Amino acid sequence: MFEIYAIVFAVFGLCMGSFANVLIYRLPRQKSINFPPSSCPKCDHKLKFYHNIPVFSWFFLRAKCAFCNSKISPIYPLVEICSCALMLVSFFGECVDFIDVQSLFRAFALGVCLILLLALSLIDLEFKAVPDSLLFSALGFALLFAASEVFCEFDFSLIINSICLAIVFWLLRFILSAAMKREAMGSADIFIAAIIGAILPLNLALLAIYTAAVLTLPAYLIIRKKDYELAFVPFLSLGLVLVYIFKEEYINFIGFLYE
Repeated sequence: MFEIYAIVFAVFGLCMGSFANVLIYRLPRQKSINFPPSSCPKCDHKLKFYHNIPVFSWFFLRAKCAFCNSKISPIYPLVEICSCALMLVSFFGECVDFIDVQSLFRAFALGVCLILLLALSLIDLEFKAVPDSLLFSALGFALLFAASEVFCEFDFSLIINSICLAIVFWLLRFILSAAMKREAMGSADIFIAAIIGAILPLNLALLAIYTAAVLTLPAYLIIRKKDYELAFVPFLSLGLVLVYIFKEEYINFIGFLYE
């Protein structure tokens, strides 16, 4: 039964990845995600259903449009594969010990949240801004994840973490912006901090933010001379995923440092 659930989550992750590609392309361009149906961005020809099979269609079509032969970016299958991996990470993280309604719900909410963070990260990298609708959706699924603790165990710690981290980031943004006399942080970072707090215990949430800050250093040193605005959403999202996957290793490493 465990294997069947894993397959279901993997397939759902691939489908969510295909939908994430739609969000990544259409939302920043102010296009409807419902209409028109999927079409080639170069020739606008409507795609057949078998042109939209996650990952497999890209290989079947040899990375070219079936109608105009324009190249299809490898980003599309990569997003789908990463989405599948994120959904499986959520499933194994929440259901490895015991499968019940709560663990499946938590895995589902977490997986969707992480996939939306992937979409937000790619949009932020390209446009240096993220759609509010997508940001609020990711926060909503993170809060659903945290709410399962409230309803099943009457544990409000994740909800409190989310609120506290959002307040801290808001204050940090206010102070830094006042000191630098320009906007020092994007408002989206506040919501991402709230998402991290809703998913991880406070000690791990702080480690995720610290990891994100460390990851930005080499990127900042490389690109700061090119007048390039550094997107922080991808680093915060990556910090969250890394700490969630390797939380035991993080805890052991911190314990080793203080021995």
